[in-house]
Amino acid sequence: MSEWLKRFLPFISLIVLCALIPLAEYFVLGQDPKFITAGNLAAIARQTAVITIMAMGMTMVMVSGGIDLSVGSIVGLAGVVGSMAMVNGGMPVAVGILVCVLIGAASGLINGSAVTILKIPAFIVTLGAMGIYRGLALYLCDGNAVVGLPKNAGFLAETNLLGAIPLPLMMVVAIALIVHFVLSHTQLGRFCYAMGSNIEAARYAGIRVSRYQILYYTILGALAGLAGAIDVSRTVTGQPNAGEGYELNVIAAVVIGGGSLSGGQGTVVGTIIGSLIMGVLANGGNLLQISPFIQKIVIGAVIVLAVTFDEFQRRRVETSEA
Repeated sequence: MSEWLKRFLPFISLIVLCALIPLAEYFVLGQDPKFITAGNLAAIARQTAVITIMAMGMTMVMVSGGIDLSVGSIVGLAGVVGSMAMVNGGMPVAVGILVCVLIGAASGLINGSAVTILKIPAFIVTLGAMGIYRGLALYLCDGNAVVGLPKNAGFLAETNLLGAIPLPLMMVVAIALIVHFVLSHTQLGRFCYAMGSNIEAARYAGIRVSRYQILYYTILGALAGLAGAIDVSRTVTGQPNAGEGYELNVIAAVVIGGGSLSGGQGTVVGTIIGSLIMGVLANGGNLLQISPFIQKIVIGAVIVLAVTFDEFQRRRVETSEA
């Protein structure tokens, strides 16, 4: 019963939120609900796309027992380098996007290599990397935004497919399907869960743990680079401060969706729901005219409750097994 509760609690919470916000708009503010309009729902999809894309990669890393606090800084660094490639290098937009993804992948590769080679906890390595990548982004553009991008640089964020479906949303769906398939039906996914459940047992089973850890961090870095390209497309500038605070939202999306900080647990569907919960909370808070400071308190409390619930369930399992 507790396993079913943990699996469906995020989905139930999302449904409850989506029902309560329009009711609060109508009865508290005395206005017609704006939350359930097509335009607002599309805005939520656009706003959560960047976080959700990164959260897919973070799901793989956290399931394997790792964590990456530098993803927000990777977004900023990738965006700056990709923008400079288009402005200073005269490269087309497609190449600039590819540069963003490659910079992100290289950053993830460095993080994964440092974790496996130095044998230092991922928390410490990526905490240091967060400062390094952010400082590098600021240094490359002297702390100023990179401007003068091509006129079509905004197509990645502004394009609608079939007349109504935002391109970032389609990218989220495509990446989610790929990551879900990898985690559920491939050796790469089975090794991911095995490493997160018991990394020493995975080593004794013949899994090349270091190689796969590096690969998971590289995938996360590449997705963070893609998120950086979407951020650039959204503002048509390369902002060195882009992505600040994203790491908290990304990790929160995974944890709220049923992932575990201790590894071995997490699903793509749960991560998407967790990301949507974060987006709905932020959007609903704005519609209900709740102070952004209060919103931060609420989101922080939700994260603590999700981690507490996960720890409580884990202890119950350990007690029952004993």
